[in-house]
Amino acid sequence: MSQIDIRHAHSLDPPHARQAVQQLAETLSHRFGAHCEWDGDVLRFQRSGIDGHIALLPHQLHVSAQLGFLMSAMKGTIESEIRRVLAERFH
Repeated sequence: MSQIDIRHAHSLDPPHARQAVQQLAETLSHRFGAHCEWDGDVLRFQRSGIDGHIALLPHQLHVSAQLGFLMSAMKGTIESEIRRVLAERFH
């Protein structure tokens, strides 16, 4: 098992931050087949081999995911895609 743990600072107001996280969720869903669902200010995502969440905090996002054995081989790709979208959407 492998873990992704990313903290990313941002200056967006809560509605715009939520919209940007939703766009990240759509990317995860499209690219990796993850099912995404909001639980308050936490977006949970899951698919076979991936279980994680994105927490909207004041001025910060926290992305955390557990990767199963097979998905661990894609850790670099998944983490790079998350970091790329965070850099684009959250300044």
